[in-house]
Amino acid sequence: MKKNFQTLAIVALGAALVGCAAPKTGRDDATYYYSNKAATAVPKVEPAPPAPVQNGPAGVPKIVYFDFDKYNIRPADRNIVEAHASYLRNRPQSKVVIEGHTDQRGGREYNLALGQRRADSVQRALTQLGVPAERIESISWGLEKPASNETTEEGYQLNRRAEFSYR
Repeated sequence: MKKNFQTLAIVALGAALVGCAAPKTGRDDATYYYSNKAATAVPKVEPAPPAPVQNGPAGVPKIVYFDFDKYNIRPADRNIVEAHASYLRNRPQSKVVIEGHTDQRGGREYNLALGQRRADSVQRALTQLGVPAERIESISWGLEKPASNETTEEGYQLNRRAEFSYR
C-alpha cells in the first residue's frame, strides 16, 4: 500500500512538471504587448472633482463668545447666529455641530455642564430661527480645547465660546 502511494505521488509530480514545461500557446511576450498597446489601451476617465465643501456662510465668524459663567447669547453675537441659521435653512443637506467651550476656571464637571449649556443655547436659537433640530448637534468640550492658554481676562474670553462645525 505504501509502495503504491509513493508510485502515485511520483507519477503525479512528473505529470505536473511535464505540464509546466509544455510550450506556451498564448501570445504574452513583450513584443506582442508593445505592438498592440494602442489597440488594447483603455481610455483613462478622470473622475469628476468633488463638490467644494463650504463650511458655513462666507465672511461670517464661526464662533459665538459668552460672558463669564453665562450661557445666553450676547446681543452683539446674535447676528452671527442669524447668519448661520439663514445658511442652514438655504442648504437642507447641511448639518452643523455646535461645540461648547469654557475657560479653565471652575471644576471639570461644572465646565462640561456649562459648555453644554452654551452649545444648547446656540442650538435653541438656531431652531427658533427655523433650522430643523435633527440637523444640529450640540456637544461640550468644557475646558479641554482652549483657544488660548493665557491666564488673562483676554485669554479667558477667547475660551468662553461656542463654535460652529459643519459636516
